[in-house]
Amino acid sequence: MREPENLSGPSAGSGPAVDAVTDSSGAPTPTTGSRLFGRGMLYVVIWSLQLVAGTIVSPILAYVMGPAEFGALASGLALFQVLSVVAILGIDQALVLQRAEDGNSLSARGLVAVGIAIAVGIAIVFAITAPLWQGSLGFRGDPMLVIAVVVWAVPAAAVQLTLALLLAEDRLGAFAVVSVVAAMGGQVTGVLLLVFLHNDPVTYLWGCVASQSVAMVLGLVAAKPTLRGLVDWPVMWRAVRLGVPLALGGLAYFVLNAGDRIVIQRMIGVGEVGRYQVAYVVGSAVILLLTFTSAAWTPRFAEIHDEEARWALAAQSRGELYRVLMPTVLGLTVAAPVLLRIVAPPSFEPESLTLVVFLVALAAFPYAGSVVTGRLLITLRRAKTIGAITGVVAAVNIMLNIALVPSFGIAGAAAATLAAYGLLAFLQLRFLPVTPSWPHPPWKLVLAVIGVIAIAAGTILLPQTSGWNMARFAAGLCCLPWFYWQLRRARRLPQPVASSPEFGSTTSSEER
Repeated sequence: MREPENLSGPSAGSGPAVDAVTDSSGAPTPTTGSRLFGRGMLYVVIWSLQLVAGTIVSPILAYVMGPAEFGALASGLALFQVLSVVAILGIDQALVLQRAEDGNSLSARGLVAVGIAIAVGIAIVFAITAPLWQGSLGFRGDPMLVIAVVVWAVPAAAVQLTLALLLAEDRLGAFAVVSVVAAMGGQVTGVLLLVFLHNDPVTYLWGCVASQSVAMVLGLVAAKPTLRGLVDWPVMWRAVRLGVPLALGGLAYFVLNAGDRIVIQRMIGVGEVGRYQVAYVVGSAVILLLTFTSAAWTPRFAEIHDEEARWALAAQSRGELYRVLMPTVLGLTVAAPVLLRIVAPPSFEPESLTLVVFLVALAAFPYAGSVVTGRLLITLRRAKTIGAITGVVAAVNIMLNIALVPSFGIAGAAAATLAAYGLLAFLQLRFLPVTPSWPHPPWKLVLAVIGVIAIAAGTILLPQTSGWNMARFAAGLCCLPWFYWQLRRARRLPQPVASSPEFGSTTSSEER
């Protein structure tokens, strides 16, 4: 059942944020909605550079390393994701809300210093205790890999904190510089070290550490964190109260997003981890873009102090995300055979990975719903709710992987991912406040999504000869104009009115 409405979040009496575009009543003007798919998408594009770099570098790594070493690197990157979530402790989300509520960056800049101090302390703890846990996670023969990952977590946390502040301040230029160095510099440096120094996963990771450290310095210069945050106990405590549940939720989200690699590694071998990673890189491109979208939208939702206006914008943006996802998922699935052969050599057996790509890409639809409801829960400071929901979903995901991987291999892991994201969207929806009401998507849109999914699923059965693959790739490229048209449409939409039929303000909680 849904929780009663929480009044502790931003309210109409909080005062408008500096960046907010509001009228005299505190409701957003028509430009606010377009900021999500207009300027807001510029941040998504910049953030997605790491996706582009990863897509370019992945085939190089796969060809250079082979399945076993590539799988070891994938496991190391999964460990890095865990450390990144724990090290940052949700302070990045807390400082975004703090700035929106204050209307200035003074306390938020102090929280950057708090987050960095926490990250350093947590990294030291992980380094000291590494001999106790690295063997049970499959890193018994790779102690240097673990050390590289632990060191990498500190500058990565600092970069994430500074990027969160630059995003909240809408400083696109500085955000772009730090992001490009952090995302693309690490990939390029790592590959150069592989080619000219030594060919192993540890060498690649040290290249990422070096690049991330440079990005950290640039981020600190741009964000100008203040040490007063370390002694501002009320602000620090409020941030930690929000951040710790979010960090636990982020840790659970890692289990949801990457725990399948650990299960695959222990059950069917590190080589299968490498094959699954290749397919997951292709299929999860949409999910990763949605993750960037979610982060880019948080300040924009937090700026809106009128609750019904915020929900109206959320409902509209959910529908537009579904419309943009239709050509994206269809094009990705249709073009998957060619994309897989680009990013992986024949030893990875790419012809058998198309189903995995489709199942992972399909998870973008429920994840899009959870992106919007998650932003609403965060702006209401429902961190404990988010953490609890994500923890339940992560546990279900692991159980599904354990049940499905022995019988269905990596396709079973992909199916578990799809089911878990569906459960995440459902639970977040059920725990939204009773008011304002939350509408279902229009039925025409739902039927269109179902139709696109059916077509994409049907293309999996097509032959994978050279001729068919070229035809499929051409068909995938034909989805690009459709995607561009949907994105332009979303940018031109006016701000929704909370009392409009599309928002569904007359829908009762029982009808939901």
